[in-house]
Amino acid sequence: MTTYRNRAEAGEAIADRLDGLAGQPDVIVLGLVRGGVPVAQVVAARLEAPLDVLVVRKLGMPWAPEVAFGALGPADVRVLNDAVAGRLDPDEVDEVVRREQAELERREQLYRADRPPLDLTGRTAVVVDDGLATGATARAAVQVARHLGARRVVVAVPVGSQEACDMLATEADQVVSVRTPPDFGAVSRYYDDFHEVSDQEVTGALAAAS
Repeated sequence: MTTYRNRAEAGEAIADRLDGLAGQPDVIVLGLVRGGVPVAQVVAARLEAPLDVLVVRKLGMPWAPEVAFGALGPADVRVLNDAVAGRLDPDEVDEVVRREQAELERREQLYRADRPPLDLTGRTAVVVDDGLATGATARAAVQVARHLGARRVVVAVPVGSQEACDMLATEADQVVSVRTPPDFGAVSRYYDDFHEVSDQEVTGALAAAS
């Protein structure tokens, strides 16, 4: 199984697929917080486009947090996978939503402390993550981007499951996945270095791109 050395190398692989967007004045690259930001930083630099972040929180099953039943985003966006969420009691759903909403608001305040609210009016928004498993988080990100006025939304990842890519193809204008392995598993399988990205890395990437 081929892996990326790290998220920076993954960003280079994505940028190779997006060279048609290089230098286009309406393009903005949005890293999904947190793991997508180091990937997006490389993509933005290669495309000569501004970098910003999109805070979206996955809603995980209480007994299996890695299994998403939906996601939250700014602008009051909430996406639920009804087939999965239907296995939970309403109180369980509400508890997860409350917890993740609080974390979303914390991160929004941290990352946007000295930045204006995200305005995508008329822009081509390139939404970048470090991988797509269920696609729930990216789906919420697409809906948020459209709510914020994006003219066109491109989802770009170094690796993704075929199921997630197919689902997102009905939501985004374009989905770019460098690799779509038939036996996907977890995103971490495709990286040598898949450390948890810190808040400091995110704010550092934003500062470096300013």
